[in-house]
Amino acid sequence: MRAAVFEGIGQPLALRAQPEPVAGPGDLLLQVALCGICGSDLHASEVPDYRLQPGTVLGHEFAGTVLASGDPGFRPGERVACIPFAPCAECEPLGECGKGLAATCPGITGLGFSPLVPGGYAERVRIRASQALRLPEGIGFAEGALLEPLAVGAHAVAMSAMPAGARVLVTGAGPIGLAVALLARLGGAGAVVVSEPGAARRERAARLGATAVLDPAAAPLAEAFRAVAGGPPDLIFECVGIPGMLQRMIELAPPRGRITVVGVCMEEDRLRPRMAIRKELTLRFVLAYDRADFARVLGHVAAGEIRAADFVTDVIGLDALPGAFEALRRPGQQVKVLVDPGR
Repeated sequence: MRAAVFEGIGQPLALRAQPEPVAGPGDLLLQVALCGICGSDLHASEVPDYRLQPGTVLGHEFAGTVLASGDPGFRPGERVACIPFAPCAECEPLGECGKGLAATCPGITGLGFSPLVPGGYAERVRIRASQALRLPEGIGFAEGALLEPLAVGAHAVAMSAMPAGARVLVTGAGPIGLAVALLARLGGAGAVVVSEPGAARRERAARLGATAVLDPAAAPLAEAFRAVAGGPPDLIFECVGIPGMLQRMIELAPPRGRITVVGVCMEEDRLRPRMAIRKELTLRFVLAYDRADFARVLGHVAAGEIRAADFVTDVIGLDALPGAFEALRRPGQQVKVLVDPGR
């Protein structure tokens, strides 16, 4: 079968013939229908700290059809999405970490970040049955491939303990920022204000239901937020993940404000703790999701409250993946690009 393979930092993905995966006991073999390109894939392929090994097939946001099943709970022909983190053997019968640690558990296996567990940038992929989430009738593969990034947003909102009616600031309108904004609105926020320098992404945030969108270069962000929300932010979601952003949010937050850090900063950063201490700020760092977040998102999709068309900006084939992958390293108008290996 064909797959897009990581060959080293500074090199584009390469289309290579790969061994056909086989479903063993407890496994499912999927025909990949759609797989999203994630910022984590981009980071892993360019940052040495990730220690991504040549020969890795990336891709962890995917949905497909069961071709073969080594688990009695699934049959060929069923449509499923994948939860990328597989629990350890002890917890696998539970379907997730028995200690409730979810993605923070040291015993999990992350799909698509090692040659030993290839991901979805391929025609076919093997997953554990415990990672599979059935797609109900009426929910397409595009929605299935979006469940993973949307679950990141659901988890961030759940972990933030956002009060009903909160004034919320979201920095960044990439896929995760948009997911956070949408899930905050669906979760009962009173005002959801998205700060984003790109005009096309601001327009998309507004389309998804943000109560206001701001260009951070147009005016001081604190003043602009007050003007559109009627007061300072009760809760800030930092979804950009570049050096300096967290300190800027500390400066912007009101006394006893709360900041949830969602964006992954891949470089050293500098903070002034004294400012956060003087304000008695609460900083909460979040990682990925748990199974309940997928269920929550699936419920919103089934209710028609989340549509794939609001996130997907392009669908490409495997041949176009290496070029598109490199293009996404530079900020642009794309939000979520999906790969159709059969195209």
